[in-house]
Amino acid sequence: MSELPRALARSAEQFLSYLRIERGLAANTVSSYRRDLARFLSYACAKGANDPGELGAEMIRDYPLVLRTGSDGRAALAASSTARAIAAVKSYCAFLQRQGDTKVSLAGEVKAPKRDKNLPHPLPVADVTRLIERSALPTGGRLTQERALRDRALLEVLYGCGSRISEACGIDLDDISLEEGALLLRGKGNKQRVVPLGRYAAAAIGAYLTSARPALAARGKGSPALFLGASGGRLTRQAAWQVIRNCAEAEGLGEKVSPHTLRHSYATHMLQAGADVRVVQELLGHASVATTQIYTQVTIDSLREAFLMAHPRSRTT
Repeated sequence: MSELPRALARSAEQFLSYLRIERGLAANTVSSYRRDLARFLSYACAKGANDPGELGAEMIRDYPLVLRTGSDGRAALAASSTARAIAAVKSYCAFLQRQGDTKVSLAGEVKAPKRDKNLPHPLPVADVTRLIERSALPTGGRLTQERALRDRALLEVLYGCGSRISEACGIDLDDISLEEGALLLRGKGNKQRVVPLGRYAAAAIGAYLTSARPALAARGKGSPALFLGASGGRLTRQAAWQVIRNCAEAEGLGEKVSPHTLRHSYATHMLQAGADVRVVQELLGHASVATTQIYTQVTIDSLREAFLMAHPRSRTT
């Protein structure tokens, strides 16, 4: 931030040091704050601010619109990216007030825009079936049959348990009980939940453990992970992501299919079949039912479309 006036640059570095040392934020998080703060302070400087005490309420209130439109000469941001940038500005303004660098409470002046409503895009059941069956086909190369059994088990867990990709890759052998039909998942914040293991997922895991994992494990150093990569170590998120991408491309399902698509499909198909939203919340590991209710919107939209197409009194013409 060397191009900024000295007082602004100094306050920014003090704030970033506070984030790093006192709040213990990760280096990548601090770097994101640095980028967001640098843009805001460049904008404020162009508006005439040369030190923190000259940051005015009006320029701060206008800043979200600047980010959305790119009127400061930089790239316009989506609502989600704008919200992140505004959060950085609010934290900085609150820091200034605590430090006594401003007598005005500026944090309350910063209003983040409403985020765009991005509804999930679940796959039809038939397409999920195609994707899983494709994963079970050997693709050539070393350990091709073993990798096919692993990939089938991976997709069965992602769809059959509603697992996040990071949760699936984090499963250890001790987390599985095929006899009880249960699986332990570690979610965000290392929160644990036990989910039912359906018969398809249990069968796929059993086949993988018996006929594939030993050969993969022999190439490594004794990892406790359920899903192993070609070198015998824990399967990475990136490698697992590539498995889904390759299967989706082979089935012509498009580039938008991701590991999270299977989680979306799991939730949507459960609700469409009559599952209670709070049960689905527990299965997904959502802290709030409000997060799960986005899937009810998808279900209601499909029901509304069917109603409009079929019911004689739904037609307006």
